[in-house]
Amino acid sequence: MSRRLAVLLLLLLVAHPASAQSLSERLTPLISAHEGDVAVAVKHLTKGESFNHKADEPMPTASLIKLPIMLEAYRQASEGKFSLDDRVTFTDDDKTPGSGILSTHFSNGASFTVRDAIRLMIAYSDNTATNLVLAKIGLPATNQTMEGLGFPSTKVHAFVFRPASSIAPERSKEFGLGSTTASDMIALVEMLNAKKVVNPAACDAMLDHLRRCEDKRLSRLLPTGIKVAHKTGSVAAVRTDAGIIEAKSGPIAICVLTKNNKDQRWSDENAGEVLTSKIAREVYDYFEAGQPSAASDSPEIKLNATGDIVQALQRTLNSRLTPSPNLTVDGDFGTITEAAVKEFQSSKQLKVTGIANAETFKALGPLIFDPLQVVNAKQPAPAEINAAQLTREPRESLDGPPLTTCKAWAIADAKTGKLLWGFHEAEKRDIASTTKMMTAYIACQLAKDDPKILAETITFSETADKTPGTTSDVRAGEKVTVGELLYGLMLPSGNDAATALAEHFGPRMASEGRQAPGNSPPATGFIAEMNRQAALLNMTDTHYENPHGLTATGHQASARDLVKLAHAAMQNPLYRQYVNTRQHGTTVTGEGGYERNIIWKNTNKLLAIDGYSGVKTGTTNAAGACLVSWGERDGREFIVVVLGATHTDARYVDARNLYRWAWQQK
Repeated sequence: MSRRLAVLLLLLLVAHPASAQSLSERLTPLISAHEGDVAVAVKHLTKGESFNHKADEPMPTASLIKLPIMLEAYRQASEGKFSLDDRVTFTDDDKTPGSGILSTHFSNGASFTVRDAIRLMIAYSDNTATNLVLAKIGLPATNQTMEGLGFPSTKVHAFVFRPASSIAPERSKEFGLGSTTASDMIALVEMLNAKKVVNPAACDAMLDHLRRCEDKRLSRLLPTGIKVAHKTGSVAAVRTDAGIIEAKSGPIAICVLTKNNKDQRWSDENAGEVLTSKIAREVYDYFEAGQPSAASDSPEIKLNATGDIVQALQRTLNSRLTPSPNLTVDGDFGTITEAAVKEFQSSKQLKVTGIANAETFKALGPLIFDPLQVVNAKQPAPAEINAAQLTREPRESLDGPPLTTCKAWAIADAKTGKLLWGFHEAEKRDIASTTKMMTAYIACQLAKDDPKILAETITFSETADKTPGTTSDVRAGEKVTVGELLYGLMLPSGNDAATALAEHFGPRMASEGRQAPGNSPPATGFIAEMNRQAALLNMTDTHYENPHGLTATGHQASARDLVKLAHAAMQNPLYRQYVNTRQHGTTVTGEGGYERNIIWKNTNKLLAIDGYSGVKTGTTNAAGACLVSWGERDGREFIVVVLGATHTDARYVDARNLYRWAWQQK
């Protein structure tokens, strides 16, 4: 399971506790941390409270424009221009690439109603169905209706994947298929919810279409059973979503629009999709504070319990029992689930109660939280991951000059730590996650003096869980040892792991007089220790403001200082073990006694090539792509630091070129 996908699919045992944070305080850090342009609008349709960020800025829609197209189709049908029961015919000439199922699964000549075409357009974002609907209503009609409703920025520009059909060529160049604003979409879905557009029956039908949207972007971090009526959109650098969260406190209209996204991967890990899911969860938690929880918060899961932990239990029972009881994975603990629990308890010679308690969870082993796993298939066990033999590419040629894209670099003798060559090596720069070198160094030095530290248990706090950016995928309330979490810090570069470690060790630093007095946050003492250690290592260009490397004023270091830190840290065998590990699996324990497996993979691509080891990668907008590494060839060892490379892959090219050049020097 991929690191970010695991975050998205993690099912929560209990709802997050209420917080004093305002909606703005919850959402602004998420928006600020995103590498791309973001517009957000939120409105609780009962309470009236709202949040807006660049909500009036026109943005690309991608397939989100299909929501207004649907509205126009229902408007015309209500006026008798055609019937939703009229049939359209799909031909090979209609085939359109991209999302949907018509072009890949339907045969030439297939016939179905306009209503069914709309369902395909919304539920599967079917591009071919969209063009069939647009042909029925006329391309300009949607725009005219949107202008009449007071939404002049909401426009469809062309048939999908038919650029020559554009009725607004300049807007097509700027926005692609369509454009809108976050405030337009909020107002539009508010009208749908209030049944104030077309007619009430049409609004009910359109909301039903939106509830069938197969992309669960807005809903996948929400508790099981919370309905969301929405439409998504995706093209390479754009991710959008808008709709209504049907919460207990009342309907919540929400729209998240992103463009110019750095992350353009086509996966659930895409940063724009992750941002949307996290915003939806924060909005839900904010407005649902004080509402009854949908999940059982008892350490025992029993009859009539509901929620995501029940889903995981049902999925796991299906996998562990032979023959499988084939439970419906619906999150409702009914009599059939109870009978399956009793059967499992009997098979393990446990007390047969039908109640999933800590003893039952222990016997079940790690729960299957990932709904994408096929029944009876199991995740690789951590031991399998740790024992895997991974191949390495052959050593590279030494030909070629040290061509680099980075803003600063340094090369040092790895055996002595002496700086040999550099470029802007004394310049103070943002250093991103290379910060975690110091975080790990302190923990490993503590463990060197007292190895029992590695067995200490850390319970993840809400603060750690909500740390933006790269993640170790450990959630609030889950427990993991210090020794295991150091893998989560250094392999996937978990910002959350850095916060958790700093919170764990910070009070200890304070008790030793290493922290300024006062009611400071738990991590403050650890950050003070980071700066103290930097001073001890004569890192005169370095100052730390946090343990993870997210951009902060004054949080900087030089390439030559990172050489000093790398040399000192790599003298610790435990530190070397962590930074040279390519992948590692572990098991965390959650509330109620459940277990969950996590796989961490090292972000350092140089480890796949013979001759390279450690130390740490780092990337932020301010820092660029950074890399601190250690290389050996024919008995000559160097430390190479690259800061401010132009992109992720460029830092590896820069480092390898610098190594090749250094190894050829006399």
